[in-house]
Amino acid sequence: MPDSLSLTLGRWAVRLGFDDLPPDVVAATKDRMLDVIGLALAGAGTPFGRSVRAAARALSPPGPSRVLGTGDRVGVATAAFANGSFAQALEFDDTHNESIVHMSSPSVAAALALAEAAIAGAVSGRDLLAAVAVGSEISCRVGCVAPGRFHRLGFHPTGLFAPFGVAYLAARLLRLDEGAAARAAGICGSFAAGLLECWVDGTQPKFLHPGWAAHSGIAAALLARAGTTGPAAIFEGRFGLFASHLQDPSVPRNLERIVDRLGERWESRNASFKPFPAAHVLHPYIDALLRLRRRHGIAPADVARIECPVAAFIVPIVCEPVAEKVAPASDSHGRVSLQYTLAEALVRGELGKDAYSDESRHNPEILALAQRVQYVVDPGMPGPGRFKGVVRLTLADGRTFVETEEFNRGSAEHPMSAAELRAKFDANASPFLPAEARDRLADAVACLEQEPRADRLVDLACRPMKQ
Repeated sequence: MPDSLSLTLGRWAVRLGFDDLPPDVVAATKDRMLDVIGLALAGAGTPFGRSVRAAARALSPPGPSRVLGTGDRVGVATAAFANGSFAQALEFDDTHNESIVHMSSPSVAAALALAEAAIAGAVSGRDLLAAVAVGSEISCRVGCVAPGRFHRLGFHPTGLFAPFGVAYLAARLLRLDEGAAARAAGICGSFAAGLLECWVDGTQPKFLHPGWAAHSGIAAALLARAGTTGPAAIFEGRFGLFASHLQDPSVPRNLERIVDRLGERWESRNASFKPFPAAHVLHPYIDALLRLRRRHGIAPADVARIECPVAAFIVPIVCEPVAEKVAPASDSHGRVSLQYTLAEALVRGELGKDAYSDESRHNPEILALAQRVQYVVDPGMPGPGRFKGVVRLTLADGRTFVETEEFNRGSAEHPMSAAELRAKFDANASPFLPAEARDRLADAVACLEQEPRADRLVDLACRPMKQ
């Protein structure tokens, strides 16, 4: 009888050595770690972040792991929950293009929390990098079984798939064997969450999903270590993840994607950093529109219409219902709106860390322009895996301009530069860390494989905050 998919993953996850990681995967993992830490610091300072911090402190007595930024000491799973949630607060964390899983924020949050906990023993920089690389890779792979299908049903892929990546990450750092790692996956499958009803009214639970994934994966690994059992066929079984969440038998699903060429083909290479704090499928449209604005000196008042050809799979994510998208009820609502996002970008001339403010969302000029942003489903636009954007802008005087972004900036095909990634980190971390402290943290991440104690990163990412 062949091994279950969960056991095959477990064998790979616990046996992979740091030296087995390709150099580019190591380098990208470092970049993703610094990105997530910066995003967590930015998120910690938001009203949402402050609410999460308050809840984390209420949920947990003082413990071994720290909340990034403030340094509050809480339990290991609670710290992972808070830091993973912070990192999603601005919709600014990286995404695997095909599965649309935010894989790095749960992995980094969980790994840093475990690095501080005695239950994991001494965690070196090499241990941390390998664990994050493994966890992120598995989250992406599970998400590739049926890409593009879950948003349509109202599920957030991060909430469904990232707990598995974290379960294997935690199993590795807790030094579990492959059987226990598979049990952890079976356990965390029963925690599958990720409902997206919050998209209807613009509330905030989606931002909690990376944090809850980090919490769930750690809890599952600790339960497995203690002897709790879990179903081996959590992926392929009769009541497993895909049978339960994709009940239409006609929906294509490729379970082999979970284990195909493990260690040879790295799905995480197909993940994109974010230059804008918005849904990733919007990024090529934002860049194309901002180029038109700069090149032609376009004034928003002169715009008669903005038309965007889109792939069908993004319509329920960022295009409809139109009434919600043209007048978002909150910043989280706006971040998943094609119409509003393009209007704010054109009026403001940018879409940075402070976008989607109350002032912008109530700006009559932006709201009026959002009404003039239209979309049309184009079968020629690529599906999940590649984010392409085309903007057709028509002025009141009849002139028309067209701009295309073939690949989203931040992707493997159109990477952000090291300077762009560092500027993003500096902007995000600056409320908590002065320039010298940011330099020390960036240097520590760059040399992480030489660090005997990975928890030093948390030391460098914490500064006291007024109560």
